[in-house]
This record gives sequence, structure tokens and C-alpha cells, in this order.
Amino acid sequence: MRFLVSVRRACVLLAMVGWLAACADAPRSSGAETAAVTPQSPYGSYLAGRHAQIENDYRDAARFMDKALAANPDNLGLTRRTFVLRVSEGHIAAAAPLAKRLVDLEGNSGLAALVLLVEDIKAGNYAAAATLAAAMPRQGAERYSLPLLSAWIEVGRHNVDAALKDLDAMGDLRGLEPLRDLHAALIEDYADRIDAAQASYRKLLAEQKPPTWRVISVAGNFFERHGRSEEARRLYQSFSAGTESDAAAGGLARIGKGVVPRRIVASPQDGAAQALFDLASLLNRSQTIDASLIYTRLSLELQPHYGLAQLLAGEIREEQHRTADALALYRSIAPGSPLYPSGQLHAALALDALGRTDEAEHILEAMAAAEPKRPEALVALGDMRRSHSHFAAAVQAYDEAIRRLGAAAQRNWELYYSRGVALERSGQWPRAEADLKHALTLQPNQPLVLNYLGYSWIDRGENLTEALTMLQHAVALRPDDGFIIDSLGWAYFRLGNLPQASKLLERAITLVPEDATINDHLGDVYWRTGRLVEARYQWQRALQFGPEAGEAKAIEAKLAHGLAPVASAAKGD
Repeated sequence: MRFLVSVRRACVLLAMVGWLAACADAPRSSGAETAAVTPQSPYGSYLAGRHAQIENDYRDAARFMDKALAANPDNLGLTRRTFVLRVSEGHIAAAAPLAKRLVDLEGNSGLAALVLLVEDIKAGNYAAAATLAAAMPRQGAERYSLPLLSAWIEVGRHNVDAALKDLDAMGDLRGLEPLRDLHAALIEDYADRIDAAQASYRKLLAEQKPPTWRVISVAGNFFERHGRSEEARRLYQSFSAGTESDAAAGGLARIGKGVVPRRIVASPQDGAAQALFDLASLLNRSQTIDASLIYTRLSLELQPHYGLAQLLAGEIREEQHRTADALALYRSIAPGSPLYPSGQLHAALALDALGRTDEAEHILEAMAAAEPKRPEALVALGDMRRSHSHFAAAVQAYDEAIRRLGAAAQRNWELYYSRGVALERSGQWPRAEADLKHALTLQPNQPLVLNYLGYSWIDRGENLTEALTMLQHAVALRPDDGFIIDSLGWAYFRLGNLPQASKLLERAITLVPEDATINDHLGDVYWRTGRLVEARYQWQRALQFGPEAGEAKAIEAKLAHGLAPVASAAKGD
């Protein structure tokens, strides 16, 4: 889900998180679970904490570092590391005493001061928060976080004009103007400056082509609350024509029932939480994912049931290979939240990733039953079953999803493509072919569909000229996709053009060296061109890379006896 206001590029933030230096030397996670150890010495606790940190297991990392710090409380570096780990795990209140110690030693800068500022806002102590914010240097990431937070602090002090001036202090935004404009609109909305808020929301909507769900949701909420439900409906309907149509369903259902929503920002504390979330969204990329998590944790400290922040934190933890932590975050989204269905979908996918597929399917089936007109849970269920090679069961889920969908829009090509794959893999070729053709009518230049239909025709010996043209077009669209290049190479092999087949399959195997099918195909080409030793080598490699049972049996037969004589001419052209 695209969380934030659409910015042109927020590159300026990427290098502005120096307060993460305490953890900067930790390499990315390997995905393994932290070993269950009980260190017997402070140094052992430190080493165990570093190992847990490498695995992105911040809970155990903080626990072990706490033990090391207890034995060496004056160690400044250890204090910094323990502090950052507590924040990363979301234990902000527990991090605050260490933040106070660091501020006393190093001054009002960096993450430590930011944590104290958040705690003042949480306590509603806006006077103390204003004093601290004024004392903090506006450098690094704080150049952008402090004006946003200061603005909401001034709102808490009933100084709306001063709040808007604080937003102007963001200065040279280099692509972050929509973020400033978004919070100006939210502040005007909260202060019941109706005309100004309306103008600001409409400016945001006009500037973004297309607007993100973040902007549509806050603007739509405003329009609904101020008797402009038809304008809100048009907004939601425009968004429902995109790739995230489920996100607009709640607003449309609310308008249909005549229900007026609550304010999205009900307090200055909520506004500050949203500012921190927006910054976290901007930082959610590989170089600064740790900073993104920290800003998300601070957002949740101010607004614990903020669904967007819960989703973002879960997605970050999945990216860090901490799927169980992500699952807990997805499950923490309250049933009454408009983002509860998204949380359930994410939870189901996390359960599947954890090997708990039966539980995942149960969630998706329950969602499908609870919302008999919505297809999203059924699409996810079909995808899950297809990923486990349960193709016939996947078709059943896709069938019902398509029935609920009604008339197919262009964006629905993927659903027909997915069902076509499941149908082909379950031996229902006529229906599969019809779905793949329909997917192409919806999205004529989609390389995945061109590849699958073209490859299927080639493999079946049907429509060879049309299939070759499709695969050539797919390769032109994705010239570095090893799987599509393999399909084109296989087409030339089936058509008897061995030199071109060899060239393409050798290219494919450099791009995807550990794929069983590509190695098998290259082995076939080598055999036909008299390179028998190399052919057997490729077939042996193919067996190493986990082919399906039927494919493995065929490869073993080729290793024993070589390729059968060339078959008669293929049909279809």
C-alpha cells in the first residue's frame, strides 16, 4: 500500500539519520532465529546482544544489552546501543531514562532528544515540549521532523497561526512540499478553519496525479464530515479504479449507509503521530529501513492503535525477516479499524510464511464469508493455494473471486492470469487458454501473460508462429528476464533453430543460473548439437535445483539414455 503523500523524491532524508550510528555497523539479517542462550558474563551478554542485533531480533538484543549495561553503566557507547535497541523494539518508555542520560551528557540533539520530545507530547506537556523543541538543533533528519512536531505542539498550545509558521520553517524541501501542505491542511481541519482546510485539501488533490490513498483518505474524511459526501464518493471511486481498490471500500460503504466518520486527527498528539508516520514512510527504503522503523515506533507511542503505522511496522519487520514480530503487529490492528481487513490479509500471508498455512487459509475463508461481495480474500486464498501447488483448489477460489468481481476492468488482468496458470497446471487447458487470452485483452503488453501463453503453446506444439511472436515481444519488454529469455530459447529449440536456441538459453542461464528448467532446456539444446558431455552436465545441474517429481524423472531418463529421436513436426501452423 502506498502510505504517504506522493513526493517526487525524498533523497534528502536518506543521509540524515546520524542518530542510528550506534547500530550502523550491524549487517543485514540472515533471517535465522536468535539462538537461545543465557550468557554468564557481561561480555557474553554483549556478544549475544550483538548477534541478536545482527538477526534484527531487537527484543533479545535489548535484553542482552541491558545485562551488559547493568555491569558497566558508565559505558557511553553501550548506553547508546541499548537505547536505540529499546526504541527499535518499541519500548519507548523504557528507553526514556537512557535518553535523559544521553541528553545530559551530549546535549539536546539526535534521537535521544526526539524521544524525550515525544514523551512530553504524549504526556500533554506542550509547554515543556515547546521548550525542548526550541533547544534542539535543526540538523539532519530533525530539520524536517522538528518543524512538523513543533507545529503540532503549537496546536496543543492553541497557537494555530504559529503552528502554520512552523511548517514554513521546513524551508528548502527538495520534493517534500506535499508533506508540509498535508499537515497544513490537517492543522486547519483540526482547528475548524473550514474554508482554508477545504482549499488546502483541494490543492493537494490537484497537485498529485494521481493522489495517494493517504491524501484521498484525509480529504475524503473532511468532505464527509462537512456535508460534501458526493465529492468524497467521487474521490473514493476514482481510487477504486486503481490497484488498491479495497482501500476505498470502507469510505464508499460509509457514505452508502449515511454514516459520518470521526476525525482522523482528534488531538494534537494524533497529529504528531501522523507526522512521525509520514516521515517513516519516506524513510521506508533499504538504506534507511532502521530509521523508518524507529519513526514508526515513535508514531505508535503517541497513537498505539494507528492502523497505518501498525501495518508499516509489520511490513518493515517482514522485510527484516522477523515474520513472527510482523504477525503480532498485524494482529494488533483493532477489529473496528478500517484497516482491519488489510491487517488480516497481511496476517494470513505471514502465517503462511511461518508454515502455518492451515491457519492462514482459515482466516482468508472467514474473511470471504464475512464479506460475500468482496473478492480480495479469495484472490489471496487462490494465490496461497497456487504457491503450494494446490492448483485445483486455487481455481475454486479464483472462480468465486471472479464471480464477485463482475465485469473485469483492465487492472484485473492479473486475476485472470493467475487463474489461467492454475487451470493449466491442473490440466484444464481449454479454460486456461481462454483466461490467458482474456488477460491479454485487458493488458495486451503484459510480458508475464505473453510469456506464459506463448510458452504453453510452444510446449504443446500449437500456434507456433504466433507463440514465437509473443515471446519475442515479451523479451523486448523485459530484455533481462532470464525466465522469459528461456521461453524464447525453448521456442527456437522446438522450431529447430538450434544456434539461436543455444545463444538465448546460455544468456538465460547467466541471468538465472540455479533454475532447474533452464538448465534442463540448455542440456537438451547441447544434446541436439552434439555436445553430449555438456548436456549431461546441465541435466545433472538441473537435478540439483529441485525440479518437480515428474520433471526429475524425465531428467534422470535423459541422463541414462540421452534424448529420444526428434519427434514429427508440431501441429498448429
